[in-house]
Amino acid sequence: MANSNNFASVYTKAMKHTFILIFTSILICAAAQAQPSRLSIGGYGEVALTRNFYSDNVYRYSHPDKYKDDPSHGRFDIPHAVIYLSYDFGKGWSVSTEIEFEHTGTGSAVEKEYTEAGEWESEIEKGGEVELEQFWLQKTFCPQFNIRAGHIVVPVGGLNHAHEPLNFFTVYRPEGEFTILPSTWHDTGISIWGRAGAWRYEAQLIAGLDAFMFDRDNFVKNGAGSPFEFKVANNYGFVGRIDNYSVRNLRMGLSAYYGRSMHNTYPNDLHDTRYATLKGRTFIGAFDFQYDNGAVILRGNADFGYVGDAPEISTIKRNLTSNDAPYKKTPVARNAAAAGAEAGYDILRHFNPRDKEQRLYIFGRYEYYDPYIPASGEQDYTYTTRQRIAAGINYRPLPQIVVKAEYSHRFLRSGYNNEPSVSLGIAYMGMFK
Repeated sequence: MANSNNFASVYTKAMKHTFILIFTSILICAAAQAQPSRLSIGGYGEVALTRNFYSDNVYRYSHPDKYKDDPSHGRFDIPHAVIYLSYDFGKGWSVSTEIEFEHTGTGSAVEKEYTEAGEWESEIEKGGEVELEQFWLQKTFCPQFNIRAGHIVVPVGGLNHAHEPLNFFTVYRPEGEFTILPSTWHDTGISIWGRAGAWRYEAQLIAGLDAFMFDRDNFVKNGAGSPFEFKVANNYGFVGRIDNYSVRNLRMGLSAYYGRSMHNTYPNDLHDTRYATLKGRTFIGAFDFQYDNGAVILRGNADFGYVGDAPEISTIKRNLTSNDAPYKKTPVARNAAAAGAEAGYDILRHFNPRDKEQRLYIFGRYEYYDPYIPASGEQDYTYTTRQRIAAGINYRPLPQIVVKAEYSHRFLRSGYNNEPSVSLGIAYMGMFK
């Protein structure tokens, strides 16, 4: 009888513990299946250390022989530090923001212009030092159709489509697209986008570019910015992008921008009969791709830009705008072009194939670009035509972190001094919550 009582006691305790275990397991499973947090926090950042083995004198292109033996110079920088904040309200409504700090500073910056005069210029870095790069509200109806309104990224070109530091091998952003296009290009407007099968599309209506902000050394790069407390939108820009994912591990994209860039400044100068008929039609077309199978990564881009009425715009900027206006006096190119490709191979897979997180890519990159291809009869500035090669390593101890090292060499046309450099960089990119 005593044994029966003991057995009953043990059985009761076992059943009790089993019930507790089952109940606890149910709670754990329920928690695991619960909706994730509606708040998302993330970001990315870069640190760059560079030694340039060429002159930094502003006359090095107008008098190259005089400065070919100048000492090297070094630059340390934090190009970008970004914080993402997103919130899902439910029922298809969400909001997202991106705050970016560039070069660790705020307010104004002083620089020397790369012109024959070499003048010091103080610039208000509105949209360049501390900026709200994204701020939009989105309604998702289905994967194939979404509407986004607010301040959005303009995905023209490979760099603007994927501008985070783990999406390129070089320490700094790819030089060609970064020179001729706004980067990261962001503007206020409306976007419609979606994905169906192997295709993704996006169409945008945004504020147009400002022709008076175009210049010789950067083509339309500064045209998306504004020196004012608001963005002038007398004219509008139209953006389209299509990406295809039909081939495994491969993405291919086509993107374009079109808009009128004249009379898109403050105050509205359309009443000025001297150039009221000028349109400044601006077109940019780009192709980019990425192939990534883990062991091999290949990326490439080709971009072409056109500005109508470029000679007339150059004359207006030089002769008709006041000296204290926030516009550079350098001429505007009729065309600009950039093309580049990079390849990387993970050599760690041969030493520890079971490690799925660590990567050590050996990479090489080549690019050609020219921000100033003048109209017929206009003066050419041949130093703007450049080729660049870079080679180095990317070590990724974790998927979200990279350590970069590279040697690069910028080749200019005959008569100018080439520009070699060595750079080190660290970067991260990820979601914290």
